[in-house]
Amino acid sequence: MQDLTNGTEATVAILVDCDNVPPEILPYALRVAAQFGRVALRRGYGNHTTLANRWQEALVRQAFTPHLQYQYASGKNTADIALALDALEAMFDQRADTFCLVTSDSDFAYLCRKLRERGSRVCIVGEAKTPQALRNASDQFFEWSADDADPDGTSDSAEKAPVKLESAAKPKAPKVEPSKELVKDLAKETNKPPVKQRPRFVVEAVTLLASESSEGKVGLGALGQYLKRTDPAFSPKTYGHSGLLDMVKTYDLLELKQEAGAGWFVVLADVKSG
Repeated sequence: MQDLTNGTEATVAILVDCDNVPPEILPYALRVAAQFGRVALRRGYGNHTTLANRWQEALVRQAFTPHLQYQYASGKNTADIALALDALEAMFDQRADTFCLVTSDSDFAYLCRKLRERGSRVCIVGEAKTPQALRNASDQFFEWSADDADPDGTSDSAEKAPVKLESAAKPKAPKVEPSKELVKDLAKETNKPPVKQRPRFVVEAVTLLASESSEGKVGLGALGQYLKRTDPAFSPKTYGHSGLLDMVKTYDLLELKQEAGAGWFVVLADVKSG
C-alpha cells in the first residue's frame, strides 16, 4: 500500500456489479478502497429491477452514480460490459489508477488482467463464493461476508433512548411553572460536556491499515486521512473528543506509541511493535 505514507495520493474508482452482490457490501467496499487513495469515481451498474429496488437507497446514501443498463436480449448482461468499458475508459483518460471492483463474477478476471498489464492496481471485494480465477487476477482480494454488515455502524457506547407512545385521547396535564431549583438543574444538564463515544469503525480502520504495514502500526495522521476519506464529515468532536489523539486514548483495543521524530502511531492492543 502506498498512499498514506509517501505523500502521494492515488485516484481510486469503485465500480460495483449490483446484479451480483448485495447492497450491504457497499460500506465495507468503501473502507477497503479508501486505504489506496482518494475515491473519485463511485458507480453502480445493474438492470432496472436491481437499481430501482434493493440498491436504490444504498447508492443514493453513499453518493454513487447509478448506471442503468437495459437487457436487450434475455440472458445477456449488458451491465457487465458497461462496467468493463467504463473501467478501461477511466484508465486511458487517467481519471483513475487504482480500481476496486465489487463483484464475485469471474467474468471480470480478464478485465483485471488488462488493467494490471497497463500499470493499474486492481482490488476485488467479493463474497466467499468468488472463484479463484477472479481472486488471482487481482492485486488484492478482500472477502466480505454478511457478518461484516453493520446496519447501525455507530458506536460501542451510544445508547438509544426508549420510545414513548402516548395515547392521543390522553388529557393534557395542567401547566405548571418550573421552580428556580429545577431551572438551575436543567441549566447544569444543558452545560454538561457531550458523552465521549468510541465508534467501532476506528478499530476497524486501524485493523485494516495496520495489516498492510510490515510493522503492524499506522501513523495517527494517516489514520485521520483515512477516516476523512471514508466519511468526509468525520470529526472527533462529533463523538465528544477534542481531537483524534484524545479519541484514540479512550479505546481499550488500541494503543498509542510515540516515536522520537516520527510522531504518534496506533497499534492494536494485542500487537507489540519493537
